[in-house]
Amino acid sequence: MTSECVRLTDVVVRRNGRNIVDHVSLQLNAGERWALIGPNGSGKSTVLKMASSWMHPTEGQIHIFGRELGKFDITEIRKDIGFVTPAHDLQWPLDGLDVVLTGITGTLETPMRWEPSSHEVARARAAMREVGVENLADTEWYVMSQGERGRTLIARALILQPKLLVLDEPMTGLDLTAREQLLDTLDDLAGVDPSLTSVLVTHHIDELPASTTHAALMSHGRVVAAGAAVDVLTSDTVSAAFEHPITVDYRDGRWSARSARSRATLA
Repeated sequence: MTSECVRLTDVVVRRNGRNIVDHVSLQLNAGERWALIGPNGSGKSTVLKMASSWMHPTEGQIHIFGRELGKFDITEIRKDIGFVTPAHDLQWPLDGLDVVLTGITGTLETPMRWEPSSHEVARARAAMREVGVENLADTEWYVMSQGERGRTLIARALILQPKLLVLDEPMTGLDLTAREQLLDTLDDLAGVDPSLTSVLVTHHIDELPASTTHAALMSHGRVVAAGAAVDVLTSDTVSAAFEHPITVDYRDGRWSARSARSRATLA
């Protein structure tokens, strides 16, 4: 039996008289690994915020773990949602272990007068080991590379063993090696915890891990196509979403895209 994780039903978000999310319906089930893809301004990050309880819709309903958003205290489910974003600006020189431990307190910085228990420290080290950054436990955040920061933030999100992992453009600023390391980490997670649901926002289909199972393409606040990733991420649907002729290739579990015009010119 399919276990529902997140369900958006006819959701609208209206700003200054304009629908930036326009009657979107999506359902994410346990163990599915989703990608939300679309051009800038398509509404994908807004959908992500609603799916992770950080924003309420103007209209429509959102159910998270079977409970309707707005009808319960969201602090009751926040521990079950791990959120990863590159926009993680620290004011104090925390090391990797301290950053991961803030996943327990739900804060950017270590709270004053808060000391983690030995059990919590052990959990943080285990989360770092799970994503291959245990060597960064004593490394200051400011000397880490962007790729090291990205994987440390995933460890931070995993420390509470969430049911839902949310990644908002996690590849931003990464070079090729760091991107591939982060993608390998996400693929490894899918093998370690098959029940974990994830949703990743990106502009680029070459930034999708091979473990991606489902995708939703968005354009102008609407869902152009949604379903199994191999069915959704085609030349026709991606071209429609980005309003430009795009050729999409799928090989060895990974997607790539290029302008159909450039291919025609080379031919």
